[in-house]
Amino acid sequence: MTDRKTTVLILGSAPSALEARAWSRAPFTHIVAINNAWRIREDWDYLIHPEDFPAERRPGKVFGTQHIVTADEYVPRQNDYGGFVYAGGTMAFTAGYWALSALKPDVLAFSGCDMMYSGSGRTHFYGNGTADPLREDVTLRSLEAKAARLGLFAAAQGCRTVRLSGAPSRLVFPSVNISDLTAAPLPDIAAMHNVQRMEDDLGYYVASGRYWEVEHRFDPAAIDALDRMWLRAYRLAVSENAAWHRQAAAKVTQAQTIAT
Repeated sequence: MTDRKTTVLILGSAPSALEARAWSRAPFTHIVAINNAWRIREDWDYLIHPEDFPAERRPGKVFGTQHIVTADEYVPRQNDYGGFVYAGGTMAFTAGYWALSALKPDVLAFSGCDMMYSGSGRTHFYGNGTADPLREDVTLRSLEAKAARLGLFAAAQGCRTVRLSGAPSRLVFPSVNISDLTAAPLPDIAAMHNVQRMEDDLGYYVASGRYWEVEHRFDPAAIDALDRMWLRAYRLAVSENAAWHRQAAAKVTQAQTIAT
């Protein structure tokens, strides 16, 4: 009998996240809700939110083994992966790195985290909200590149990073069916090491996680160069499994064209 794999659902607040209400709990060992997403299902295990998440939007009660993850917990764990400047300062990525560190998953499956905003109609499942990942921020100049980085760091731990939707997304991960979360092959991580060396050379590390307080230290051109390197590394990482990663590779190619 084989050990059950650790499969983590990371649930965001896009309108499509409401589909998760109908899903069986069985495929997932853990459910991590970001910000308001705790309202979607009662059986979440972790709620992760930033320091400025309004108190009135937080759950009034936490039941059983449920746990709220705050900056005191996720900042040091994200720092283990290089910190917020390199990882991208929005909660979808922070939740991913926290889960990699705290839960050691075999699969990170994202739903409702596509970061696509039409400009009209509901932006979030609860109505209209701020499109946080689209704000002017030196760490979020290419969401695709930051997703590629997360996917490679996950692969380095033997973890598949996937999406539970075939809809348009800023995440470059392959889409899988909820019935087979481990279907997608692991990316090859060989190409990521040179990019990590460039990050080390730049030294854009902020131990507090409050990178915006020292943003003058960071050269946007250097961030853009890093982003292009992560996109290239991810494209190389998935190129041997083109059948599975064709959609992901196409997104990376498009993002590379924009970033050039």
